[in-house]
Amino acid sequence: MDAISFGTDGWRARLDAFTDERVRMVGQAVADYLADAGHDAPVAVGYDARATSEGFAESLADVLAANGVDALLPERDCPTPLAAWAVVDRGLAGALMITASHNPPEYNGVKFIPSNGSPALPEVTDAIEARLAEPRADGPRGSVDRVDFVTPHAEQVRRRIDPDCEGLTVVYDAMHGSGRGVTDALLESAGATVIRRRCDRDTSFGGTPPEPSADHLAGLVDAVERHDADLGIANDGDADRLAVVTPDRGFLDENLFFAAVYDALLDTDAGPAVRTVSTTFLIDRVAAAHGEEVIETPVGFKWVAEAMTAEDALMGGEESGGFSIRGHVPEKDGVLMAVLAADVAAAESLDRRVDRLLDTHGDVVADKVSVDCPDDRKAAVIDALGDAIPERVAGEAVEDVVTLDGFKLLLADGSWLLVRPSGTEPKLRVYGEAGSRERVDELLAAGRELVGSHR
Repeated sequence: MDAISFGTDGWRARLDAFTDERVRMVGQAVADYLADAGHDAPVAVGYDARATSEGFAESLADVLAANGVDALLPERDCPTPLAAWAVVDRGLAGALMITASHNPPEYNGVKFIPSNGSPALPEVTDAIEARLAEPRADGPRGSVDRVDFVTPHAEQVRRRIDPDCEGLTVVYDAMHGSGRGVTDALLESAGATVIRRRCDRDTSFGGTPPEPSADHLAGLVDAVERHDADLGIANDGDADRLAVVTPDRGFLDENLFFAAVYDALLDTDAGPAVRTVSTTFLIDRVAAAHGEEVIETPVGFKWVAEAMTAEDALMGGEESGGFSIRGHVPEKDGVLMAVLAADVAAAESLDRRVDRLLDTHGDVVADKVSVDCPDDRKAAVIDALGDAIPERVAGEAVEDVVTLDGFKLLLADGSWLLVRPSGTEPKLRVYGEAGSRERVDELLAAGRELVGSHR
């Protein structure tokens, strides 16, 4: 059985490995970590809509209480960002969240959220892994209580955005996940007319993983067209990410969404943006047009959150659909971003804003592919690539190499190619961005060939 290991965003595994016994070991490790760090405040324990999640959350709460830690469970399954906000709002020592996010129902997972509400950095997860142990009782027992995670977060979203969505029609797709009754309720409270899709709890997620990708949202695209809606919004299983559908474009590429919302925020505010190495250079062009800077980070929202805090960034995000903004918890929040998307669209359609940005800054096309690579070969392949960076890729000279996360080759025509190891699967990711579909296809083919020569 694979070891318990906190990867890009917590420990995830199939249910034959993600057992109650092993989850309790994680609970003991977190209790010991917090005790060693001198934290004695309560800990939130959230969980998503999966069939097994509430039971695992109750087991974690039981272990924490046995170690004298007061545990707070939500009144129902809840989005991850609600647990993160509870940490900051209530002054908690941290939170544990049972979720496998967008993975199929035969998976589950757990992540730890530190006291600042951000994703845990490696030094924290390494310390927790080092303390994995069988559960034990230690001193007086703590309490386990059910509390409302929804209302405080909703109040924060309304304070931060002050949305006015009167006259806007939104189709909301919860993908049977924990955003149901949360994101749609906030949109309605902001004045939008909300048409709901997949807003019932289904622990099998209707047979489709709760990943808001283009190939999983054809029904949302159809619903926006059928209802003549202004906007479609979907959340992933734990509602920390979102996808957007517009009348003209259908599924809106997350890179274009990031650029449009950052541009809209800059209409009335100022500040840099934070993006990962796999996210579009269009953000840089938007920032430069407003006299702002961009901070580039490795892939993973923990790095985005760290840079947002350090640089007081106005917005941070990644091409996979995770975003947050200044004045909120430093964790990706698909609920807050759904309301912000609707508020921006109510003032000016996202299609119109994106059209204007592309007219100003040039067309941008980005895509990615995955190449199978065993976990124990990833590092060797990346090292081999580092020793064999070509002078030209897909007919263009390599002008610079960014090594924040794998290898990002910046080419003379303004396009780029990135090869990096996946943090969650036995694969290498190959990303490309250019000014046309054809050029991106050339880059991805070159990237696959480059990786293949070293596997």
